[in-house]
Amino acid sequence: MIDQLLLPFQFGFMQNAFLIAIMVAVPTALLSCFLVLKGWALMGDAVSHAVLPGVVLAYILGFPLILGAFIAGMITALMAGWLAENSRVKQDTVMGVVFSGMFGLGIVLYTSITSDAHLDHILFGNMLGVGADDLWTAGLIGLGVTLALLLKWKDLMLHAFDPAQARTSGLAVGLLHYGLLTVLSLTIVATMSATGLILAVGLLIAPGAIAFLLTRRFGRMLVVAVAVCLIAMLGGVYASFYLDSAPAPTVVLILTAMFLLAFLRRIRLQARAEAAAE
Repeated sequence: MIDQLLLPFQFGFMQNAFLIAIMVAVPTALLSCFLVLKGWALMGDAVSHAVLPGVVLAYILGFPLILGAFIAGMITALMAGWLAENSRVKQDTVMGVVFSGMFGLGIVLYTSITSDAHLDHILFGNMLGVGADDLWTAGLIGLGVTLALLLKWKDLMLHAFDPAQARTSGLAVGLLHYGLLTVLSLTIVATMSATGLILAVGLLIAPGAIAFLLTRRFGRMLVVAVAVCLIAMLGGVYASFYLDSAPAPTVVLILTAMFLLAFLRRIRLQARAEAAAE
């Protein structure tokens, strides 16, 4: 019985999948808290999809794919931020336009190249096929992002809650704004080989949303988000071995189920509070 339960840990490709799951879980969970509080959930969606043209161009030119992804992500984030600040159009509308345009460009480039190599893993991820290079990339970027967020979490929290107060307090609001966009692009690059561009958005939204429903204190929210993401990532990879399914979609399904449970719990607590007040 125990041998059967430990069977996934005996394969090298599963060990790499568990490792990259841990490396990706922490930075995405921390970042998701700031994105949820700041109302940037769509920004994560936009950037994760819009890096596709950068990946394809990097492949055509022979550059590292992560370099193309990072440049395209930064261009998208900066373009969306600049347009939102200098036009009457709301930010969600701007992000929708920029996201669809960049993603459309990526699809056109993707379908126009002729090669024996397939870039489907960029879109859908391949956790069971990660190698040493992917582990180093995810580990180094994840460590840098985690340290940056933990060192500046109080400043970023104030900026997310009340940008005007943050500016009045003397914080470099512009640096925090574009620094968060940079961190977002780097995090998407780190998760690209594991979850793919399409499913990366789940890791950038769900952990923070779940933690937001479970706690009212931001410091505790960060801890809960990391715990939720680790459970979902490790549980999804483990379950996919026995379900014979892809790990990344399995992880997202677990996160979705956890969000629904947290939502139902919040509704139940509200109902109890209302009943007690009456």
